Amino acid sequence: MKKRQGQKGFTLIELMIVVAVIGVLSAIAIPQYQNYVHKAELGAGLATASALKINVEDFIATNGKFPSGTGTETPADVGASGFANGTISFAASSTSGAAPTSGSIIVTFNTGIANTEKIQVSRADDGKWTCTTDSTNTKAHPKGCS
Repeated sequence: MKKRQGQKGFTLIELMIVVAVIGVLSAIAIPQYQNYVHKAELGAGLATASALKINVEDFIATNGKFPSGTGTETPADVGASGFANGTISFAASSTSGAAPTSGSIIVTFNTGIANTEKIQVSRADDGKWTCTTDSTNTKAHPKGCS
């Protein structure tokens, strides 16, 4: 007499349950992953702009004005060698009379999830810096950036 062999493999119901569990986990994980990637991209832009604050302060101390981003005051002249995910620009605040000591360092993204979004680090005349972004995804905003 032959001995009966045990079951080998999985039943169709067991496989369908595994596929359903993977589907539910994917539905939750993918949007969260995209938020983390978006936040990382914006954080890289903020880190790049924040690193330039010292160079801008030095430029203001030397030249008495915020770099305008035009002519001989291009981002490269202030130490901005480039940004892999977009562009860096400067915008001096327009004031009547004396040269402005306030302005903004603007990082504009041209790739990734943050494509076309901007991070702006602005300096007031009193030397205080603030951060703003035009990203509509508030979960992706870097800490301290509104």
